[in-house]
Amino acid sequence: MQPDPVIFTPLLAAACTIFLWSCYRRFSLVTVGAAEDRFSNTWDRLQAMFVYAFLQKRVVKRPFGVNHVFIFWSFLILAVANTEFLICGVFPAAKLSLLLPAALYQPLLFAFDLVSLFALGAVVIALVRRAVAPPYKGARTGEAFAILSMIGTLMLAYFGFHAAEIALGHEPAAHVMPLSSLLAAALSSLSPATLGTVGVASWWLHAGVLLFFLNYLPYSKHMHILAAIPNCYFKGLGTPNTQAREEFAEGNVYGAGSIENFTWKDLFDSFSCTECGRCENACPAAATGKPLNPRLVMHDIKVNLLANGAQLQRGGVATVPVIGEGEGSVEVDALWSCTTCGACLNACPVFIEQMPKINKMRRHLVQMEADFPEELLNLFENMEQRSNPWGIAPGDRGKWVGGHEVKPFEAGQTEYLFYVGCAGSFDSRAKQVTLSMARILDAAGISWGILGKEEKCCGDSVRRLGNEYVFDKMARENVAMFQEKKVTKVITQCPHCFSTLKNDYRQYGLELEVIPHAELIEQLLGEGKLQLDMHEATGGNIVFHDSCYLGRHNGVYEAPRKVIAQATGTAPAEMPRNRENSFCCGAGGGRMWLEEHLGERINLNRVNEALAGSPGTICVTCPYCMTMMEDGLKDRASGQTKVKDIAEIVAEGLKGRA
Repeated sequence: MQPDPVIFTPLLAAACTIFLWSCYRRFSLVTVGAAEDRFSNTWDRLQAMFVYAFLQKRVVKRPFGVNHVFIFWSFLILAVANTEFLICGVFPAAKLSLLLPAALYQPLLFAFDLVSLFALGAVVIALVRRAVAPPYKGARTGEAFAILSMIGTLMLAYFGFHAAEIALGHEPAAHVMPLSSLLAAALSSLSPATLGTVGVASWWLHAGVLLFFLNYLPYSKHMHILAAIPNCYFKGLGTPNTQAREEFAEGNVYGAGSIENFTWKDLFDSFSCTECGRCENACPAAATGKPLNPRLVMHDIKVNLLANGAQLQRGGVATVPVIGEGEGSVEVDALWSCTTCGACLNACPVFIEQMPKINKMRRHLVQMEADFPEELLNLFENMEQRSNPWGIAPGDRGKWVGGHEVKPFEAGQTEYLFYVGCAGSFDSRAKQVTLSMARILDAAGISWGILGKEEKCCGDSVRRLGNEYVFDKMARENVAMFQEKKVTKVITQCPHCFSTLKNDYRQYGLELEVIPHAELIEQLLGEGKLQLDMHEATGGNIVFHDSCYLGRHNGVYEAPRKVIAQATGTAPAEMPRNRENSFCCGAGGGRMWLEEHLGERINLNRVNEALAGSPGTICVTCPYCMTMMEDGLKDRASGQTKVKDIAEIVAEGLKGRA
């Protein structure tokens, strides 16, 4: 029942040649990108590839991911069967039954039979889901249905071919092929000639679909089948909570205003994307009707690379802009809609890095084009001239102290620097949190001090907004001051300050022990250094909101919850979207300083979620979150619900000792 090798051999050779050429043409395009080291730490990368690509750790975090695991592993196992199938088409005698002992061959044949059924079932489920409950709007595409149909056809052709062989008595191992044998029984009434025709037709159907599928892959979104596994190998080994520095010199290009300004890994990411929609579903901007959609950002980068890559390889210039209107270009409004919350990074099963690409394009707009929202002009000037967003005189940084006795940080004398931050120093509401922290630190007997008017902004917002030049200047000044004052331990009450001092400043050679106030308070309570005289009695039930920069970007989830539980005697209530799946308040990525003119306001979306549980208090760990939650409550006229920082809740328990 094997075909004539004289006919099949040239077909296979042509198909494989075209496939390899297509893969080379596509993947070679990433070489137009800039260099980036994604090859070091081989062992760590191999482990990550095994866990996330082969064990599908992130895929199965969503319920439907289990179905994808069946398809993925069926694909891997049946790759052995399909390899034998193709080789036998050229060399009919090169069968596994002749090369392997029965003890190995028969279990393998049983696995092929069973896995083919699993794959067929998973494909049917995927087709129904795509038709009835697609993962996102626009997911019902002809390409998606065609790919799934081809996989299903391969399984049916497999059963047809083997059932015909069994019915004709040509398969000595039929007893280990229960499903093919069942189909063979149904075909047993057919004549040998008809069975032969069924077998040959099934063989050619399988061969034709397999070779077509192979050559269609490089030109479809399912190219991720080839790119996803290596992309897991090339993933960033740490949490992507910072971004690369830029070197400022005459003639340099800053940010990514053209496709070749991205790194090769940025471009490889675009081929790894299967457009599953998980990033889109997690994105607060997309969820509230903004132009930003991380899935489409990756799609546009891929389209742009395909449009410009070949001419760039020949030494030409890009003709399709990477920032602009139309397919293949990312809209400017989409770039300014990003809150850098990291939800897309956390959701992607194959570790595509959407957010850093957005920031690179922001850098281009700000530093090369001076094209940014008008509201940011004052922010950039205030940051550069007075090192705070409001342009308040630096001498006012210590006025939050009031009548509280606070000592300045002294090198060699003070253990901890309490880095108050701009909000904690100037914002009237955040200053209450600062005073609460001061009472907590004093009650615990901590050796601490502040920089007062010498303190400068950490620069988080300007970096996330793309003004790397101003950030670089601020970071250098802060690093020099910290080193001069011999600062080694820092307490923060703002997650943005925490993440910047801990992660971004490391790029400038500053290694600090930076402790967010949530973890410090948890530690002090655990050591018995804080004795609470009372539980929170006036706030009612408490619901907790995770800060993106404390949680997703830095992995601090349990500390604030434990603090609330110890301070009130009750664990906080959880919103449906919590921990790594938490929903942003809308203020990150510099959005704190921009109005929301498009779509629903992100903070209202989050406040509505919080109010669904009728809480007395929404507890936060971030001054930005504090502002956004309070503004949302005002809009919803929910005067009965309050917003408090965990430091305030703990400090209220210390009132009897104040």
